[in-house]
Amino acid sequence: MSTLVSIRNLHKKYRRGPETVDVLHGLNLDIDEGDFVALMGPSGSGKTTLLNLIGGLDTPSGGEIKVGDQRIDQLASGQLSNWRSNHVGFVFQFYNLMPTLTAQKNVELPLLLTKLSSAQRKRNAEIALELVGLKDRGKHRPSELSGGQQQRVAIARAIVSDPTLLICDEPTGDLDRASAEEILGLLQMLNRDHNKTIVMVTHDPKAAEYATHTLHLDKGNLVEQAVHA
Repeated sequence: MSTLVSIRNLHKKYRRGPETVDVLHGLNLDIDEGDFVALMGPSGSGKTTLLNLIGGLDTPSGGEIKVGDQRIDQLASGQLSNWRSNHVGFVFQFYNLMPTLTAQKNVELPLLLTKLSSAQRKRNAEIALELVGLKDRGKHRPSELSGGQQQRVAIARAIVSDPTLLICDEPTGDLDRASAEEILGLLQMLNRDHNKTIVMVTHDPKAAEYATHTLHLDKGNLVEQAVHA
């Protein structure tokens, strides 16, 4: 299995008033194509910082991040934005759906940056909604959907452009247990049946069990890795 994400000597520092806060300290990590990785650790351990760096939402203070054959740490902001739109699908704790748009139009949003025709955008959105089990909800607005259904729409939006990488930040954090397990099962299916590489931050050990690997961060360092049976 080939390595999709390669991280070497990764550092991230932030200025907080007069202080410099060192969040990640020379971190090394490889994520294989087709992996489903759960990132766990206490608040402030650097989980979301690492996730944002892998997804190209932030840039490192030092070190190397390679995704596929691209050194994303060397990209200018415009290039990085273009890279994200072509390679990364994002799923957040709060669904970030446009309330005035239907589910289908929400899913189509990332495709507006492409050269696809209106008919092809609509078709791709329908396929993505069918994949997440919401084929019959395309004309519903977010307010007409449950929390779990809204997160399914958000996942459909994340996968509609067939990204290389799915980045999930606490995707079940706002859901009840039953809805959370449905969403985790869906992510697991996308990983297993469609070979989507997924990196997910979670505080929930039960959510981490759906992943193939669990990485534990503590104070900006990788402390252990668990491989799930």
